Amino acid sequence: MLTDNKIWMAQGDNPCYLLLNQANRHGLIAGASGTGKTVTLKVMAEGFSDAGVPVFMADVKGDVTGMAQAGQITDALRERMAFFGIDERAFAFQGTPCRIWDMLGDAGIPVRVTISDMGPELLSRLLGLTEVQKGVLNIVFRVADDQQMLLIDLKDLRSMLTFVAEHAKEYETTYGRVSSQSVGAIQRALIAVEDQGGDIFFGEPNLDIMDWFECDANGRGYVNILNASRLVNTPLVYSMFLLWMLSTLFERLPEVGDPEKPRLVFFFDEAHLLFNGMPRQLTDKVVQVVKLIRSKGVGVYFITQSPADVPGEVLAQLSNRVQHGLRAYTPAEQKAVKAAAASFRTNPAFDSVQALQDVGTGEALVSFLDEKGKPSMVERARVLFPGCRMAAADAGIISTVIANEYELMAKYEEAFDRESAYELIEEARAAADEAARLAAERAAFEKEKAAFEAQKAKEEAAAAAKAEREAAAKEAAAAKEAERLRLKAEREADRLRLKEEKEADRLRLKAEKEAERKEAEARRARDRVVGNIFNGVVGTIGREAGRQIARGIFGTRR
Repeated sequence: MLTDNKIWMAQGDNPCYLLLNQANRHGLIAGASGTGKTVTLKVMAEGFSDAGVPVFMADVKGDVTGMAQAGQITDALRERMAFFGIDERAFAFQGTPCRIWDMLGDAGIPVRVTISDMGPELLSRLLGLTEVQKGVLNIVFRVADDQQMLLIDLKDLRSMLTFVAEHAKEYETTYGRVSSQSVGAIQRALIAVEDQGGDIFFGEPNLDIMDWFECDANGRGYVNILNASRLVNTPLVYSMFLLWMLSTLFERLPEVGDPEKPRLVFFFDEAHLLFNGMPRQLTDKVVQVVKLIRSKGVGVYFITQSPADVPGEVLAQLSNRVQHGLRAYTPAEQKAVKAAAASFRTNPAFDSVQALQDVGTGEALVSFLDEKGKPSMVERARVLFPGCRMAAADAGIISTVIANEYELMAKYEEAFDRESAYELIEEARAAADEAARLAAERAAFEKEKAAFEAQKAKEEAAAAAKAEREAAAKEAAAAKEAERLRLKAEREADRLRLKEEKEADRLRLKAEKEAERKEAEARRARDRVVGNIFNGVVGTIGREAGRQIARGIFGTRR
């Protein structure tokens, strides 16, 4: 309940006020389960909201959403009102202006952060990398910057790691050695992040954290509720986001010293989930941010079961404290109770150690900083009640709260994946594959061409040889034909010669026969003449003898 720039938080022998001008000195709300921490959180957050101070809180158990819904009077509340002297008729139950955010794709305004915005330093701490692996991650980010490749989501970072590993020899002289073992270790660490929802958390549109610094039309600060019911089961992503958030605020906000009221207040519920198993490097970063962010006007409040859940270096920075009851059944728990009691400025009116074990639900040991920044004397007090609902808000109320943030939903709801390292590397790889394919095709073509040329040359040689053989055959055939014709001509000439010779012989023989005939006729004529002579001389008796004698004389016989 806000009164005169201070939040009335509890009432003991004296009222307990959280001064707005001291609220950036951080704080702690602690106590065993069921002792009233969430109620205290809501009372404090309502006071900040009424003062125009935006609030961020992670809703781990699902009951913080009740801040969006007005509370209702009950008999128990009437009794508390009477204790605090509050007139029931004058008190107005109302919800606070709320915005519900979500990192894992559930109900709420989507929250996304880019890998580049997270940065290598923070990622290295969150992933628990060694110095060598951290150096490799820094090289990967530097190469991405130099190559103008955006690192937006996990697939971008994975692709970039593989790309740098593949070109390690090329980058070694410029950036340093990149071992495949370190790249493999980082890739394995990213699997855990991906399994815990990092594939949803990392991306665009990137959260503008200044959207958490807004107030509603009535000047009341928005209570930004992170839906973390599922997120607490992914502590790595949860821690990554919270530390990024604080680091980003520290980097972006100007120095304001000690303002009249905080610019923003963070409540980290179930803080033991945040610090449980946290690497030392990450704890150191949290300590550093918590120490320095105060001067930016930001208050950080941790809610947990025991102060021992918070590292000592962080606990030392938490000046405004509400310590609900603690259980002390074991020696370790008894030690924790004593340590918690010892952290308060002693009140001689009671024993703080005993009081921590005696206070009931809704009661607490309270100590806030006074006007001079000194812890006030611890008070055993009853915590006020909030004007909002104690339990979780109705589903209809949550839906309405989300639906009313249509501008932010329009800004963040639709994830987009612009051209970044993954796409550029895949394009380059596809181009290289295409070039290799074309080179292979070209080589195959050249090989086929060479084989074709060789075959063609072989065929041409064979054709030339065949043509030569055919020419030789034709030439031989022509020579043979010429020889045949020559022989034929010779035979024809011989035939004609023989024919001529035969004809000449025939004519000669004919001539000879004709000559012989004529000669015979001449002889006969002579013979007749001679016969006539002999006949005339010898007579008829000696005619035959005369013929024989005549033949003998002329040498002719018949």
